Amino acid sequence: MALIYFRCIRMNHLFLHPSSPFTKKSGVLFCTLQASHAQVATQVNFQNQGKQKEKSIQTATKKTLEHHKHGYEAIIGIETHVQLSTLTKAFCSCPYLYGTRPNTTICPICMGLPGTLPVLNSKVVEFAVKLGLALNCELSMNSKFDRKQYFYPDLPKGYQISQFDVPIATKGFIDLDLPVEFGGGHRRFGITRIHMEEDAGKLLHSETGSYSQVDLNRAGVPLLEIVSEPDMRSGVEAAEYAAELQRLVRYLGVSNGNMQEGSLRCDVNISVRPTGQSQFGTKVEIKNMNSFSAMNRAIDYEISRQVLLHREGQSDQIVQETRLWDEAAQKTFTMRKKEGLADYRYFPEPDLPEVVLVKEYIDEIRQSLPELPEAKRRRYEKLGLSMQDVLFLANDNNVADFFDAAVENGADAKLAANWIMGDIAAYLKNERRTIDEIKLTPKELSELIAFIKNGTISGKIGKEILFELISKGGTVKSLIEEKDLVQIVDPATIGALVDKVLAANPKQLQQYRGGKTKLQGFFAGQVMKESKGKANPMLLNKILTEKLHAGS
Repeated sequence: MALIYFRCIRMNHLFLHPSSPFTKKSGVLFCTLQASHAQVATQVNFQNQGKQKEKSIQTATKKTLEHHKHGYEAIIGIETHVQLSTLTKAFCSCPYLYGTRPNTTICPICMGLPGTLPVLNSKVVEFAVKLGLALNCELSMNSKFDRKQYFYPDLPKGYQISQFDVPIATKGFIDLDLPVEFGGGHRRFGITRIHMEEDAGKLLHSETGSYSQVDLNRAGVPLLEIVSEPDMRSGVEAAEYAAELQRLVRYLGVSNGNMQEGSLRCDVNISVRPTGQSQFGTKVEIKNMNSFSAMNRAIDYEISRQVLLHREGQSDQIVQETRLWDEAAQKTFTMRKKEGLADYRYFPEPDLPEVVLVKEYIDEIRQSLPELPEAKRRRYEKLGLSMQDVLFLANDNNVADFFDAAVENGADAKLAANWIMGDIAAYLKNERRTIDEIKLTPKELSELIAFIKNGTISGKIGKEILFELISKGGTVKSLIEEKDLVQIVDPATIGALVDKVLAANPKQLQQYRGGKTKLQGFFAGQVMKESKGKANPMLLNKILTEKLHAGS
C-alpha cells in the first residue's frame, strides 16, 4: 500500500511530494499529501484571475437573467450520484456510517490491496432495479461492470468499478409539478441512464491548503448515477428535478438523500445558445452545490454569465470547464479546464461476473414498489386539494402517510390538510422534529376534526387540545371530559353570560351605542373569557348582536 502511494506521488513531484505521508492521529491512520508553496500560490493567483470581470458579471446577473429568454436559451442536464442505504459497501462487508472517525471502516478490499477480490452486494442490484422501475426505464437483462481508470489520491486501486457501455437501466423519464410560486405546471424530464458504481474516498484538506489527508471510509460505498437528458431550461426546473429525485429515493427507501452528508450529489451541465439554434453551446459543469436553493442560484448565475458573454460578443471565452459554486460570493469560479473528453480506458471488470436479471425477479420488485410521489400527487388532486396542499403533503413520505391515515379514519381531506400544514407543521418546525416523532396519532387528529365539526368543541379549544396531544399524547375524548371543554351551545346560558358582561361594562356599552361598533369584539372577548373559551362563537355573536341592538 505504502509503496503504491510513494510511487504514484513521485511520478509527479512537481504536483505532490511526500512529507511524512502516513501519520497517526488519535489512533487513526491518515495518508498525508503535501503541496508545494509554489502550487498553493499558483492556485490562489489562478482563482483571483479576472476578478474585475467576475464582479461586472455579478452586478449584471439579475438584469441579464430577467432577459435571458429573449434571444437565448439555456440547456441544462444533471448527473446525480445517489449513495445507497445498504448495510455494507458495494464489494465488501465493511459498514459505512456518516461521521465515523477516518479510516476506521475499511478493509483490504476498500484499500485496494493486491490480491483482494470484490464480491457484489446483491442489495445494490435490487436498489438499482427499484430506481430503474420508478424512473420508467428500460432494464438491461444482462449488464456488466467496468473499470474506469484514473489516478487520484482518494482512489486506492487506481480505478473505479463502474458501468460503461451496458448500464443496468436506460431511456426513462420523471414527472414532476413545479411549485405554484414559480408559475406551477407539469414537467417531464428524460433519464438517459442509471448505472451502478462505487464511491471513492475523501480528501481532508488542511486550513492552509498545504497538505491533504486521505480518508478511505467512503471508498467502496455503493452509488447509483442518474444521468438526465438535457431537458431543463432554468434553475427552478433543475432544482425541482433534483428535489423530485430526492423524494423518489426516500419513498423507495434506497437512500436517505441528504445533500449535506453527500448522499445526493448533483453535477450540473449548462450551455447557452441563441433561441432557434439546434446546435448546443459550449458546456460548463458546475459542482459544489449543497442545497436545492443553492443549485437554483448557481444555475441562474451561470446562465447570466454566459448570456452576458454572448451579448458582448465574447462567446469564445466560454470554454469547456468545471466551475465551483461559491455560496458566500454567490458566483461560480473556475476549478479546472477541460481540454477534451477524458480517456478513462474503460474495460470490463474481470473480477466480477455479468449481472443477469430474470423476469420473475423484476416482477417481484415491481410488486413491492410503494405509491410513488407522482401517483400520490394525482390521487390528492382527486380529493379536491389545491396544488399547494398536494405538493406539501407529497413532499415527505411520513407526512403523506400521516395524512392518508387521518383520512382513512374519517377526517375531511381538506380539514386534515389544513391542520397538518398549519399548526402541526409550525410545531414541527419550531421544535425541529419530524411528524413520526410526535405523540399525536392520525386517529386522534380525525377525532379532533370531528368534534370541532359537530360543534362539541370550538376551534380555539381544538388548538389547545392539539398541542397537548402532540406533546403528551392521549385521546381527544378523555381531554374534553377531563378538562370540561365541551362547547356551550345553550342559548340561555350564553345569553346570561352576555348580560353579565354588558352589565359589568356600562361605559363601553354606552360608547358602542354611540357609534363605536368595533367594541363588539371587546364584548365577545369578555364573554369568551367568562366561558373559558367554551361558548359557541357563532351563537355568541348572534345573541350579542341582538342584545347590543336591543337597547339602541
